[in-house]
Amino acid sequence: MTEPAPDTKDWTWVLTEPCPQCGYDAAAVRPDQVAERVRRDAEGWVSRLGDAAVAERPSPEVWSVLEYGCHVRDVHRIFGERVRLMLSQDDPRFPNWDQDETALAERYSEQVPSAVADELARAAGDVADAYDAVPADAWSRRGLRSNGSEFTVATLALYHLHDVVHHTWDVTADR
Repeated sequence: MTEPAPDTKDWTWVLTEPCPQCGYDAAAVRPDQVAERVRRDAEGWVSRLGDAAVAERPSPEVWSVLEYGCHVRDVHRIFGERVRLMLSQDDPRFPNWDQDETALAERYSEQVPSAVADELARAAGDVADAYDAVPADAWSRRGLRSNGSEFTVATLALYHLHDVVHHTWDVTADR
């Protein structure tokens, strides 16, 4: 099986312009709306992960729904950790996360779809709860990615939502 090429693109541009692929527009979303959107999106993933063909790749170099589901679950976990760091520390630097390395090390293609669905729903709920709990005066708290990209809790939430929306588009778009 051919592994997808690593994604080395800096996607932070989605905070300032709409994504031409999935249509996500961060300017059209308030940070306090992210929690509900994350919860709603997770419902779709739980449904998709119950499909009989969930582990089949559409082509050798494109992840299956199962692999994308594992990734989205882990995205929720990572962003949940980052939000908690930003709310509990001043200007934390986020540990680096290599999504492609994680996919291989965690054997995304071999995971049990029903377990992934449960874990994704729980991770989405946890990060949504974290966003819901952000005090009004804390949306501007800062954090830094390992490459130096600066986020506030608000921009991190909007960036996170793009990741979620985009991967739903990846598995549902009629291309």
